[in-house]
Amino acid sequence: MNRDFTLQQVAEGISKSILNASDKELEGFQQIIDETIKLREAHRNLYKMVQTYSNNTVQR
Repeated sequence: MNRDFTLQQVAEGISKSILNASDKELEGFQQIIDETIKLREAHRNLYKMVQTYSNNTVQR
């Protein structure tokens, strides 16, 4: 199941607890977001590598 969210949908989904969080809590949340972005990029790169490998194997 692929779910793509707009920035507006993400902003509307942020709970009041996040909006009222302390600086320390927000730093932790920012770390989670940063790691999520890295994970997403790694997943895309892995997918491209698998596609390239599959295409090269089929052509041989």
